[in-house]
Amino acid sequence: MGYILFALSLGLWALLLHRRNRRLRRLSEDLDHLLHDGTPLPISQYREGELSILATQLQKVTLRLLESAERSRSDKKALADSLADISHQLRTPLTTMNLTATMLSAAELSPSRRQELTAELRNLLHQTHWLVETLLKLSKLDAGTVTFAREEISVQQLLRHALAPLAVPMDLRDQRTELCCAEERLVGDLRWTAEALGNVLKNCMEHSPTGGTITVNAEETALYTAITVEDTGEGFSPEELPHLFERFYKGEHSTGYGIGLALARTIIAAQNGTIRAMNTPRGAKFEIRFYKTVV
Repeated sequence: MGYILFALSLGLWALLLHRRNRRLRRLSEDLDHLLHDGTPLPISQYREGELSILATQLQKVTLRLLESAERSRSDKKALADSLADISHQLRTPLTTMNLTATMLSAAELSPSRRQELTAELRNLLHQTHWLVETLLKLSKLDAGTVTFAREEISVQQLLRHALAPLAVPMDLRDQRTELCCAEERLVGDLRWTAEALGNVLKNCMEHSPTGGTITVNAEETALYTAITVEDTGEGFSPEELPHLFERFYKGEHSTGYGIGLALARTIIAAQNGTIRAMNTPRGAKFEIRFYKTVV
């Protein structure tokens, strides 16, 4: 009798083991389909128990791996597109510099023409340096290697830092600034925020006519500190407004590289701020807000 019970138990165990192995093979096949063609696991076909729990967890892990792989592909495509854009942006000034250097080497060049070409070459070098520096700053921000200081700074101090590099070019254009700010303050990184505001001011300078005016207003409330920048230029076309802060976007009247405003937005957004652009009867207007609480 004991032998019969042992044989029955052994047979039952073998049957259960066979069924378990068969279900594991089916689970393995279903996982293979999930990995190769994205077919979801038929969880309902698995009974409650350890195998069902295992199938559910495996599906979660596999789907997460598939999502990670898709993000990796998207990141690689974005990187390739960015490198192509950067190469295109650098190719133009480098080609022009090469041609200018070739013309400078001509023996019959007059002193006045040589002076003009030298000034042009110097300007191209300055533009290329600015472009490379800006691209490096964007790369650092994208990589998350920038740590922003959290210090209280006055808007007046911020404007002094932002306007300093523009003093000479604005003087050459006979442009002036009207600053309407008092004791407004914000919390942020002085150097990086001045970089962002400087790019906005630079855009207004380049799109304002000779003798134009750039007006800066500041307002502090319980929720945010706002800085508005207005120019007396031609403003933006309706087609430009949705794309102004996109990298390498160049509008119809743009003479830059299309990264200054993109850098400004990235810096401002990283410090709990927003920026938007609009038209006014006088020209273009930018509104920047630094919020005192997370939005």
